[in-house]
Amino acid sequence: MSGDRRVRRTRRLIQEALVALILEKGYDAVTVTDVIDRADVGRSTFYAHFTDKQDVLFSNIEQLTFLHPAPAEGAGELFAFSRPMFEHVREQERLVRALMGRHSGGLVHARGERLLAAVVRSELVAAGGRESASLDLLVICVVGAFMGLLRAWVDGETTATPAELDAAFRAAVMPGVRAALPGTFSPVEGANSGGLRARPGSGPGRS
Repeated sequence: MSGDRRVRRTRRLIQEALVALILEKGYDAVTVTDVIDRADVGRSTFYAHFTDKQDVLFSNIEQLTFLHPAPAEGAGELFAFSRPMFEHVREQERLVRALMGRHSGGLVHARGERLLAAVVRSELVAAGGRESASLDLLVICVVGAFMGLLRAWVDGETTATPAELDAAFRAAVMPGVRAALPGTFSPVEGANSGGLRARPGSGPGRS
């Protein structure tokens, strides 16, 4: 086995051990010793790859590509990340439930909210929103709606499909976005909360 393959395998064993332990007893109760024993690696091996259990946690987060959505380009559909992100959550159910479920602690939620807020803000600005306290509040509302639905699914409070979660998200946030960014959407598009697209050259801050 090559050195690179050995490194990847060792890291994966440690990451998978942490996920399994979080599912069993919650992130806060897991110790580095627990992870080392479950992964069946030496302590020196663990510290050759990770600094602590939080480092392992964040390395797992990097696998959750839905926490790194690409901003829409130009005048594309607002929040186009929504349905693909919900679909990815379903595909990576075990990992997501371990990292974002009731027993995971708040680290992943906080990191996810920060990443998502940056994307939402860039989309709203591209759609015509001006950087302001009002835009800050709008970003908080949009991110809160999405993360609330995501947490409800992860915690088993709903069995809605990705399409249903996406529809609920859009129904909740798009009326507020239209009200906050008047003139950003064409009349026909503005009447359809399921797939609003920003109208090029419109909205505050546009010439």
